[in-house]
Amino acid sequence: MKQAACPLCALEPDQLLWSGAGLHVLNVADSPFPGYTRVIWHEHSAEMTDLSPTQRQHLMDAVYIVEEALRAHLQPIKVNLAQFGNQVPHLHWHLIPRWRDDPFFPDSAWSPAPTRTPEQNLAWSGQHKTLLARLPAYHQDLQSVLQARLVDSHPSASS
Repeated sequence: MKQAACPLCALEPDQLLWSGAGLHVLNVADSPFPGYTRVIWHEHSAEMTDLSPTQRQHLMDAVYIVEEALRAHLQPIKVNLAQFGNQVPHLHWHLIPRWRDDPFFPDSAWSPAPTRTPEQNLAWSGQHKTLLARLPAYHQDLQSVLQARLVDSHPSASS
């Protein structure tokens, strides 16, 4: 069920990496973290426990597939997983790859960026360009794996 005021229902075509099996997978392009990806449950639900156990596992399987692909292609030192819904009560997961040189490390992606030296900024700039070049392969692999592993396993709404 789409709700007009829900920003997660207003999908931009250039953000959508994959849609099917009860969920959407989006590229968060307006982020300083290359590879930042969201997994969004199609139907409006605010909490994981609004879903059946089978649906919860299905959603988490998608999250794990995204994390595996992020790690394989972008090689972050950490992947932050977050599920809030305080501002948008539509069930979704944030998968944010992190690197020691990223502008916010070691703080959260939502913290103010700490002051960096010119050398640190230069190091991140070079790494950022390398990561951006890897995104097409990450996206292509992610789409293939999601299609292969999730399309036949989508639990019905009554599961």
